Amino acid sequence: MTSSDHVTPPAPFEEHAVRGRFNALFFRVMGGYLDRRMRHHKWAVLAGLPDTVVELGPGVGANLPYLASGSRLIAIEPNPHMHARLRHAARAHGVDLEVRGVVAERIDLPDHSVDAVISSLVLCSVRDPEAVLAEVRRILRPGGRFSFAEHVVADPGTLTRWTQRAVRRPWAWVFEGCSCERDLAGAVEGAGFRSVDLRRYRIRSAFLPFTTHVAGTAVA
Repeated sequence: MTSSDHVTPPAPFEEHAVRGRFNALFFRVMGGYLDRRMRHHKWAVLAGLPDTVVELGPGVGANLPYLASGSRLIAIEPNPHMHARLRHAARAHGVDLEVRGVVAERIDLPDHSVDAVISSLVLCSVRDPEAVLAEVRRILRPGGRFSFAEHVVADPGTLTRWTQRAVRRPWAWVFEGCSCERDLAGAVEGAGFRSVDLRRYRIRSAFLPFTTHVAGTAVA
C-alpha cells in the first residue's frame, strides 16, 4: 500500500442483543433451503471467480461452495455472531478466510485493490445501498466484477408487492433492517459501473415477500 492509497475508516456496527444471534441461527438452519431456491442463478453469476474474493455479508458461509478450494475470502461481516460458524464452514471448504467486522458502507480496503466482490441477500439489509455500491466500485480494479443475487421489490399491484408492504416493519425488525421494497436492480444499474448484466426472476418459497429476485454481474 502506498501513501496515495485511500482507505475508508471503518464504521461501527450497532449490535442488537437478540437479532444478531437470531439471524446467525436462522441462516445456519435455513441457509440450505434458501440456497437451493437460488442455486441455479447463483452458479450463473458466481462461476469463474478469481482466487481472492471480497464478500459483503457472507453470514455463516452460504456462498463458500461456489468458491474453489484454496481460494481466499475477505469477509465483510459486521455481525460477530456469524463469525464462528463462518470460520468453521471456511475450514470445511478449504477456503482461506479473513474476517473484517465492518459495515459495507465503509469497507477498510484500499482503492482499486480487488478483482471480485460478491453478495447475496445483503443489499436488502444495508443502511445505504448506494453508498455500498460506491464502495464496491472504489475497491474494484478497472475491469473487476461485482456479482450479486438479491431479493427485490415486486411489481406494483401484485399480491407479492402488497405482502411486502404489509410486513415491512416486522420483517425489517427481525432481519436486521432487511427491506423487501428496494429496487436493487435499478440501484446497481445507476451506480456508475461500466456495464451491468442482470436477470430478474422469481423463486418458489413459503416466504412470499422473498420470492422476487435479481442476479447479475456489474463490471467496474
